[in-house]
Amino acid sequence: MTSDADRTAPVPEPSLAQYRSDFETYHRLPAQGRSRARILAELQEMHDLEQARWEEGFVSGAVYNGDADHVDFVNQAYAIHSQSNPLHTDLWPSAVKFESEIVAMTASMLGGDGIGGGPGSPDGVCGVVTSGGSESIQLAMKTYRDRGRSEQGVERPNMVLPTTAHAAFAKAAHNFGIEARWIAPTDGWVADVDAMADAVDDHTVVVVSSAPPFPHGLIDPIPELAAMALERGVGFHTDACLGGFVVPWAERLGHDVPVCDFRLPGVTSISADTHKFGYAAKGTSVVLYRDQALRHHQYFTITDWPGGLYCSPGFAGSRPGGLSAACWAAMVSMGEAGYLEATRRILATAATVTAGIRARPELRVFGDPLFVIAFTAAEGATCADGRPLDIYEVYDAMTRRGWALNGLHRPAAVHLCVTLRHTEPGVATRFLADLADAVDEVLAGPPTGTGMAPIYGMADTVPDRTLVADALVDHMDAWFRL
Repeated sequence: MTSDADRTAPVPEPSLAQYRSDFETYHRLPAQGRSRARILAELQEMHDLEQARWEEGFVSGAVYNGDADHVDFVNQAYAIHSQSNPLHTDLWPSAVKFESEIVAMTASMLGGDGIGGGPGSPDGVCGVVTSGGSESIQLAMKTYRDRGRSEQGVERPNMVLPTTAHAAFAKAAHNFGIEARWIAPTDGWVADVDAMADAVDDHTVVVVSSAPPFPHGLIDPIPELAAMALERGVGFHTDACLGGFVVPWAERLGHDVPVCDFRLPGVTSISADTHKFGYAAKGTSVVLYRDQALRHHQYFTITDWPGGLYCSPGFAGSRPGGLSAACWAAMVSMGEAGYLEATRRILATAATVTAGIRARPELRVFGDPLFVIAFTAAEGATCADGRPLDIYEVYDAMTRRGWALNGLHRPAAVHLCVTLRHTEPGVATRFLADLADAVDEVLAGPPTGTGMAPIYGMADTVPDRTLVADALVDHMDAWFRL
């Protein structure tokens, strides 16, 4: 067991606590309620302090649209339905309309039109609205576990997935007692079909792939994996939380992307985040199933509770109906033409950024990315003092220039997830200029010993992973420390 003194926080704590000195902190309810006007003024002040960075495109992912008119429109839709609760369908039938149509529109976009009577029909692709990608992924894994248990007698279920799959699958394995069989990707950083096939056995309830995965942004060979799963008679989940509202439109625009959706007979479920490139407000996602029989394993019902008959389609009972209204409004207002144009702009910008990174011989881009561009130090790139170029030092140098990029782990890398914020005039040019300056700074100078570089270095070299886990626990504790 390690003591507190042995632990190293993975992120500098002062950044978490800055508002605790700038604004009044409440350890308990105020004796008298504060002025609503003053509360709103404080909320606006915090908003204004945070908005500039993402509005000007300094953030990887995080805010996927950000246009002021779009945000105002979505906020209005939420406000109108802020008191609704999809749990009470008798009081808010509007929530039924919004969520059934969100599911149907997403299913249609992801290849569901040719199955049964189409999305929304009793024999068509179906699904539910969730709170985000992590819930969509966990619900799908719980569903496969329960189907394996009830229909196939599988008591020790496992799932087979590449190590590049989202961390939410690890959370699902932990929460639902599923063995996760993590398979290393190929040298091209996509799922290894043969190795994953070798890992499937009679206890496998689902095979997983990503379109694309978060780290390197390279779409897995989903047609081959789905065909393998179909032949083996196991479920197959496409995690399109990140790319579900990009890849279909990229295909329509003529980009060479693999089919990832229900057009493949082996695909039995898909997760897709409406609050990312669907441009809805934060807090909605969709999990889809090929048929209702599979979705039924997700549901929860209780028939002998003293409080009455109870059922819920997902983990939550009460849910914010305003988010579903805002999601529906965002999707209907964008339409096919809107998503096509947004995707065209994003992919054009991503191509510019990718070409600019590749122009630096000291850097190497992973594969041929679509809109998530991961890069690392090129083999043999050295600094003036002879040490190898450390991509995390470049990451720190970009942070000092105002950029909030994503640091990746095993292997060391950094990525930029291109959004509509980066398609604004001058943003891509500024990113490439700052990156060039950051690389030159690291090449010329000694290591700073501050920022994320030494922390990531520590996390990558400590053999006892419980020490790193303890550090992450401390970091989360700091979120709630006054």
